[in-house]
Amino acid sequence: MTTIGILGSGQAGRTLARVSIAAGYDVVIANSRAPETLKDLVDQLGPRARAAYAVEAAADADFVVTAFPYRPADRLPVEELAGKVVLDTNNYMAWRDGNYPEIDSGLRTIHELRQEQLPAAKVAKAFTHVQFHERSPVRGPADLLPGVVRLARPAGAPDRKALVVSSDHPEAVELVTRFYDDLGFDAVDNSPLSESWRSGPGTPMWRHHVDGQSREELISNLRRAQRDRR
Repeated sequence: MTTIGILGSGQAGRTLARVSIAAGYDVVIANSRAPETLKDLVDQLGPRARAAYAVEAAADADFVVTAFPYRPADRLPVEELAGKVVLDTNNYMAWRDGNYPEIDSGLRTIHELRQEQLPAAKVAKAFTHVQFHERSPVRGPADLLPGVVRLARPAGAPDRKALVVSSDHPEAVELVTRFYDDLGFDAVDNSPLSESWRSGPGTPMWRHHVDGQSREELISNLRRAQRDRR
C-alpha cells in the first residue's frame, strides 16, 4: 500500500488527504506544530490516516506533498526526502509571500527554488491549478465540493479535465501522472521546472482553473503563455 506524506494541514493538505484516502492511499500528515494538534483531523480521516512530525512523515512516506508556500528560511526534512518524489502544490503569489527578484526577472521559478531547497529530492509541480475549496459563486449543490472533487471524472470520460505536472525528473512526472489518474484527472507534462511558469497565476490556462479544461485545451493554453519579466 502506498503511503503519502503530506506536509501541511491547511485547506490544501486536508483536502488532498481526504481525496487520497478515498482513492486507496494511506496518509501520514504533519504540520508545523505537533502530531497531537491534528487529532481531530485524523479522527475525521479515519484509520488510513495518522499524524506525525514532519521528519517522520517524510521518512515514512513513499512520496510526499508540500502543501505550504515557499519560504527561503524554511527548515525542511532534507535528508528524509532524499531520493523521493516531492509534489509541490505552491504558486508564486507576491501579494501573499512578498517579491523574489529571481522569479520576477525570470531567472527562476518558484518550483526551481523548492528544488534547490531539496537538492536530493525529485520535485514536481502538481495540483497548482485545481481548487481545494468550494466554487465561488456557488451555482448548485455540486459547487459546494472542493474543485479537486467536483471536477474529477473516470478515465475515458468525455468531459475529463487535465492537470499540469512539471519536473526535472521523468520518474516524478510518471508518478504524478499515475496519481492524477487515480484521483480522476488526465496529466499534461510541462517539464522541466524552468517551464513551470506557464501554468502560474495570470497565464492563459489559469483563467480556466475554476472549472478546469480538457487535455487539448490545457496544452493549447500552455503554449500561448508569455513570460512577464519585471
